[in-house]
Amino acid sequence: MTTNELAKTEKRATNRPTLGFIGLGNMGSRMAPRLLAAGYPLAVWDRTPVKAQALGQPGVLVANTPGDLAGQSDVLLLSVTDDTAQEQVMFSQQGALAGLRPGATIIDLSTVSPGASRRLYQAAREKGVAMIDAPVLGSVAQVEQGSLVIFVGGDSETYQRCRPILAALGDTLFYMGASGMGTTMKLVVNALLGVGMQAVAEAIALGQKAGIEKNVLIDALEQTAVLTAGQKAKLANVRSGQYPAQFALSMMHKDFGLILSQAAEVSVAMPAAAAAQQMYTAAMPNGKDADFSIMIQFMQTLAGVADAGAS
Repeated sequence: MTTNELAKTEKRATNRPTLGFIGLGNMGSRMAPRLLAAGYPLAVWDRTPVKAQALGQPGVLVANTPGDLAGQSDVLLLSVTDDTAQEQVMFSQQGALAGLRPGATIIDLSTVSPGASRRLYQAAREKGVAMIDAPVLGSVAQVEQGSLVIFVGGDSETYQRCRPILAALGDTLFYMGASGMGTTMKLVVNALLGVGMQAVAEAIALGQKAGIEKNVLIDALEQTAVLTAGQKAKLANVRSGQYPAQFALSMMHKDFGLILSQAAEVSVAMPAAAAAQQMYTAAMPNGKDADFSIMIQFMQTLAGVADAGAS
C-alpha cells in the first residue's frame, strides 16, 4: 500500500483530517505525538531526517520533502525556528506551499515576524488554502501536559475549524484578530518574558554581591509576590547552577530581534527591551544552547559573584 493510500485509509477509519507536521525540534517533537494520541492520522517531515525517523511509529508517515508531506495533508502544521526556516520549508522549490491542495489549511505554530505570517497567509490564499498563525506560549512541560497557551491570527472561520486540533495542544486559546495578530501577541508576551528575566538576573546579582547568601536570597524571593510563577520556577536553576534548556537563550535572543523590529515598524520606543537585547547578545557566545535563565548566571559573573555555579 502506498503512503497516500495508507493516509486515505486512516482518514476514513478516524473520520478526521490527515495532519502533516513540519519541524520536530524541542517543541514539535512533543506536539506531534499529542496530535497522534488525539486520533489524527499524521505524517511528519524535518530537515534533520533522523528527527523524523525517530518519531516513526505505527500510524505516522515520514515524508521525503515538505512538498510530499503537504500533498497528503488536509491540515499542515509547522513549528520552525524563524522567518528564514519558514521561508525555506514553505516557499522553496520542494516546499510545502507548492504541494498543498486547494481547500487545505496551514497552522503555523512558529514564533516568526507578523510580516512573515501575513506573507504566508496571502500566498496560501492565492492557492485557495486557508492559513492561521498560532504561536504557542509555554515550553516542554506545557507541551507534554497539553497546557500551552495559543494566540491565533487569521480568518475567524478558519480558527473555528481548527479549534479541535489546537485544543489537543493547548488548554487556553485566544483569537487575536486578522492575520499576523497571533504572532504580534506572542512578541508582546515575549517582550515581558525577556525583559523580566533580565530584571531578575540583575536583582539576584545585586543581592549576592551585597552579601546575602545565595540560598537565603532564593528562599526569600520564592515567597514574594513580585516574581511570576515562571520566574520562581527558574530559581531551581540558580540553586543548582545548571540551566537545562526549556526555552533556549538563542530563541529568546532571536525573539528580541523580532520584537524590536516590530517596534521600529510601528514607531514604539522600547528602551528596556533594547538594553536587555544587548545583554542577551553578550551572553550568547557561551550560553546560547542553555535555558534563557542563564542570564542570571551571566549577570552573577559580571558582578564578580564567586558562587555563580552550584551551591
